[in-house]
Amino acid sequence: MNTELEFLKKHSLSSLVRRELEKLILSGEFAPGERLNEYALAARFSVSRGPVREACRALAEKGLLDLIPNRGVFMRTIDESNAAALYDVRAGIFASAVRLLATKITPEQLAVLDGLLQGMDKAAATQSLDEYYPLNLEFHDSLMRFAGNSRLHSLYGELIRELHLFRERALLHDGGLAVSNAEHRRIVAALRARDPAAATEEAFNHVLSGKVRMAIPDTHAPK
Repeated sequence: MNTELEFLKKHSLSSLVRRELEKLILSGEFAPGERLNEYALAARFSVSRGPVREACRALAEKGLLDLIPNRGVFMRTIDESNAAALYDVRAGIFASAVRLLATKITPEQLAVLDGLLQGMDKAAATQSLDEYYPLNLEFHDSLMRFAGNSRLHSLYGELIRELHLFRERALLHDGGLAVSNAEHRRIVAALRARDPAAATEEAFNHVLSGKVRMAIPDTHAPK
């Protein structure tokens, strides 16, 4: 029993540290490429290094940190030029998947999307990024899965891992949670109408609006 309690305590503590560290990362506490000091973070959170190490590992898997063997933990570095290019590619892949889905979406799939929209509305009302972001990820992933093109789904997943930091920050800008879900609703409305052209446009614009909220330069703009 004591072993089970220690396991639960350790993992609960790691989760708390992860959430607090994630908040620091998204607030801009650390510079791109900066090395995170495990000892300093452990002291800051009044915990041992174990929960900090677990939190760093989880955030590395999420794409916010880099774990470099024999060197340590570093802030993920993606410059604005690369981020802009990734957003443009993501917009095309996402729009393509939604276009495919518009021709064959089922009532059951629409019900799943409607449930996610409702959950995101509740999270947006309380400005809870912790609640909104997982639902946002699930919404996008559901659209990609429902489209039925495994290649598009795989490519999209690779892009998302690289863009986590930019995407989460975008949702914190200018009422981003409510704006983002309003865009989601327009996508679903076009899907419900089985309108591939409208669905494609809404999906493409949704991704690029996140790019705009982050003030990432338009790679197509005249120089």
